[in-house]
Amino acid sequence: MSEGSVVLISIAGGKPEGGQPSLSVDEARAVAGKGLEGDRYFGHDFDTQVTLIESEAIDAMGENGGLELPYQDARRNIVTRGIVLNALVDKEFTVGDVRLLGKRLSEPCQHLASLTDQRIVKGLVHKGGLKAQIVNDGLIRVGDIIRT
Repeated sequence: MSEGSVVLISIAGGKPEGGQPSLSVDEARAVAGKGLEGDRYFGHDFDTQVTLIESEAIDAMGENGGLELPYQDARRNIVTRGIVLNALVDKEFTVGDVRLLGKRLSEPCQHLASLTDQRIVKGLVHKGGLKAQIVNDGLIRVGDIIRT
């Protein structure tokens, strides 16, 4: 069994195509098949409802590439520590009491680069996180344990 933890939870309001700032929250209600309440993608018809990224990948961009990025600017819902997210594609795992199913990698895109820095595309290629489905309702909190 592999374990990690939730370092940050980030919610962005507005429309799905919008570039509104992400806000850090202490907890978020996860709703199966819908997403995180208050997030811009909540209730939209997507096959994934939540995104995760490793804090280690964000930190490495600063250490290796000189690109310092606040965690919430990575535009992912959950920032993790201590767990390899790429290994969770097609696997079920828990964040606190909420079960998630890893669906695919969340590669950095041009929209993210336009909101941050062009170097982010190269810095996060194959390290941009994970898109997942929410399997059951529940609260996700900063500090929650992530278990595979």
